[in-house]
Amino acid sequence: MSEQQNRQPDRQPGRTAVVTGAARGIGAAIAKRLGRDGLAVAVLDLDEAAGKPVVEEIEAAGGKALAIGVDVADEQAVEAAMARVADELGAPTVLVNNAGIIRDNLLFKMTADDRDAVLGVHLRGAFLMSRAAQKYMTEAGWGRIVNLSSTSALGNRGQANYAAAKAGLQGFTKTLAIELGRFGVTVNAIAPGFIETEMTAATAARVGVPFEDFKAAAAAQIPVGRAGRPEDIAATVSFFVREEARTRTIGGERASAWSKEVSMWTFVPVPTVLRSRTTGPRPPLPRPPLPRLYARP
Repeated sequence: MSEQQNRQPDRQPGRTAVVTGAARGIGAAIAKRLGRDGLAVAVLDLDEAAGKPVVEEIEAAGGKALAIGVDVADEQAVEAAMARVADELGAPTVLVNNAGIIRDNLLFKMTADDRDAVLGVHLRGAFLMSRAAQKYMTEAGWGRIVNLSSTSALGNRGQANYAAAKAGLQGFTKTLAIELGRFGVTVNAIAPGFIETEMTAATAARVGVPFEDFKAAAAAQIPVGRAGRPEDIAATVSFFVREEARTRTIGGERASAWSKEVSMWTFVPVPTVLRSRTTGPRPPLPRPPLPRLYARP
């Protein structure tokens, strides 16, 4: 192995990360990637036992990890879990809000309980986890929060609950970025499209389509011609939590990960003239133009 392959320039020893919904899929990939990056990782999931294989893999690679069972929508459980993380791994200054569930159905078939359950895990969970984590981050003068949104935030058939939750996470993300930026805390959202996970495999089974056909259909709609994988999202999270990403926040230049897979876009507001410099009566204020969209490689 070459010296360049051996070196690990992005390691962050001494920092502690919390990843919710980390027992499988995207969350597990993120936890393992952050473990390789040198962070101690708290693997949070509803079932503590389900997170232990991820912990064992991180530890086998030389990392430090801890599995904790917690319902992220339960306020007292969240506070207890974060206190345990601080006691056993160190103050959590990196938080990845990945926990999520789906209860897909058309609106006329969707129950209020299905709606509440999805928004409870995605939105209430992200709120409770972020509120519990921010005190450690502001005290340290450094922190990273990454929220997992989705392209479904723009709307998707049969996902009125899920789309609302993921859209809400984007507003939540920018608000936290505005509030916490002055304390050295950056807040970003990643909005993946189709990712190969147990959840998407379950969706394929539910609609009666073989998963390989399901993936092929999704890949046909993606410019790069392949479906996303959990490791793709983990790599993006790895970037956002680094020291080098200190100016990357949705509240700064409004960057978010967006597309059928994952790509970076920056929305640049166009300046608007707010008053007239003429000596006569002021004309009506112009309607603000739509933001110009610049693709970032």
